[in-house]
Amino acid sequence: MKRKAPDSSEKACMLCRRADVSAEVCGPTHREQGLCVHEFCLYLASGLEQRRTEREGICGFLPADIKKTIKAAARKSCFACGEHGAAIDCQGKDCSRSFHLPCASSNGCVTQFFKAYRSFCSEHRPEQAVPVRPDEETTCIICMERVDEKLSFGTMVCPACRGAWFHRGCIQGQASRAGRECFRCPQCKNKRKFLPEMLKMGIYVLFRPPAWEETGQYEELYERHSQCDAGQCLYREGRQQAQESGPWELLLCCSCASRGTHRHCSAVGAAVEAWECDGCAGIGPAPSAPPEPSAPSTSSKPGAEASSSSAAPASSKPDLAGSITSTSSQDESEASSSSATPATSESDLVSSRAGSQEESGSSPGSPAPESSPQAGRPGPE
Repeated sequence: MKRKAPDSSEKACMLCRRADVSAEVCGPTHREQGLCVHEFCLYLASGLEQRRTEREGICGFLPADIKKTIKAAARKSCFACGEHGAAIDCQGKDCSRSFHLPCASSNGCVTQFFKAYRSFCSEHRPEQAVPVRPDEETTCIICMERVDEKLSFGTMVCPACRGAWFHRGCIQGQASRAGRECFRCPQCKNKRKFLPEMLKMGIYVLFRPPAWEETGQYEELYERHSQCDAGQCLYREGRQQAQESGPWELLLCCSCASRGTHRHCSAVGAAVEAWECDGCAGIGPAPSAPPEPSAPSTSSKPGAEASSSSAAPASSKPDLAGSITSTSSQDESEASSSSATPATSESDLVSSRAGSQEESGSSPGSPAPESSPQAGRPGPE
């Protein structure tokens, strides 16, 4: 199959004779010392030795050795596309096949990016020896699409958990992004067995930090919550300020770490090491204001039951009967003049007071007993 000729503005690699190739397939292009070569083509070219360090020559390969390899490759044709310039030889026993690096993955060849950088054609490539088969509905753990019915060049499995199935292209993409430091099984997170198996199967893993750290995509995840979220922060310096220890030490929720409080603002003692916000504790948001304390009144007598039952449903309005029997004459005038108090005639007030005094056995003008509970308002549980 004939390949499309490279654009005149681009210079093709002298080893694979391709210019329109992704850097993920052939690596970066080096144009120096009169040569134009892909980095991966250099490492995988048969018979080409790296005689220097990577800072010398081109990635450690001497220009004279590269030119000799280019001349040797010109006499060999690729078994996949049929064109000359095939610099990679199959390392299988008694195999004479050669191929270009861009033709390798699309024709089932495996190239190993470690130690001797060996390559194998589709007939001699290594295969996974994991004794498992996917179910009919098994999907790739990365793209969630169906995988093949058995292990193949395009369908692979984790050798550690034997339950994570993925496509070759999907796991290669993850390896390119994660780098050697973070590349591991997407499911069981195993690295000791997973990484050598993937390298043997031709997955290229870069020696670099993960891509998400280079681009700063997850910098926000490294930021620590740094403010007091109590309903009322008592620290005079403000919610954003805190001390390393003491009452103004900032504690983060031990469950979500997305809420914080000063010890003093939530009454957390110095002996308490862990604090949990209301949301994680399952008790909801803290009340905006504490409940009002109840005042003493006379509700033990039968005569007060009628007045308390009539005022109980209207919780937002003052309890006239309870306030009259438990307060002074000045409180009575203030309650009757309030805008929230229902209109009541003076005769009703006098008769109510008189009836209450008669039942309690006290004379007019004498104060109600302080030990009796307040009528009309239930006490705290």
